Amino acid sequence: MIEEIQKELFALQDTAYRDFQEKLIPNLAEGSMIGVRTPKLRKMARQMAKREDISVFLKTLPHTYFDENQLHAFVISERKDFAQCMAELTAFLPFIDNWATCDQLSPKVFKKHRPELLPYIREWIISDQTYTVRFAIGMLMEHFLDADFDTAYLEMVSAVRSEEYYINMMSAWYFATALAKQYEAALPYIEEVRLAPWTHNKAIQKAIESNRITAEQKAYLRGLKVAVKKG
Repeated sequence: MIEEIQKELFALQDTAYRDFQEKLIPNLAEGSMIGVRTPKLRKMARQMAKREDISVFLKTLPHTYFDENQLHAFVISERKDFAQCMAELTAFLPFIDNWATCDQLSPKVFKKHRPELLPYIREWIISDQTYTVRFAIGMLMEHFLDADFDTAYLEMVSAVRSEEYYINMMSAWYFATALAKQYEAALPYIEEVRLAPWTHNKAIQKAIESNRITAEQKAYLRGLKVAVKKG
């Protein structure tokens, strides 16, 4: 089955897109990207998710190609049963090795099971795996900044300390989005500099770039940037 899937992926290959993607995801091993466009991968995933033998592919980890990881993520995202989705996701998370797969992995079933999702997020966010932590923060941003918001989630993200760029960038993205959606609750974390300096400044930068932040708020946030020590 693995050979069958790889053959189909190469049949969908777009080398110009591959070359473009390789520049966006520089940490991937050379030769690990086929170059299949996302809409085609999603379509393939919808078809593959219906196959009874898809478990063979899902259990064959790690995958050889980035595009296989993308396909895997999109299959999981199609799952309608929360328990099945979570079992497959838990097995896959440690093998995610790039920001694109991490960020595009978004199970639809989570929208109906947010209370059940939270305990997993609490475990993921303290993981020693870069993309597991990034995924946890991403899920808090996607599912818990609106009607299900609680200030405890701001605390969870602000407590994350890492030397990993892809974790810190997601933390900044989270707080920028929190400032857009829950300004009064998120602002003290910026005013009191409760994030690491680089993350603090990046959150302000991304918030200022947002159309959801008012001109007055942007002006105030600009004055809250801090000096970052180099070296």
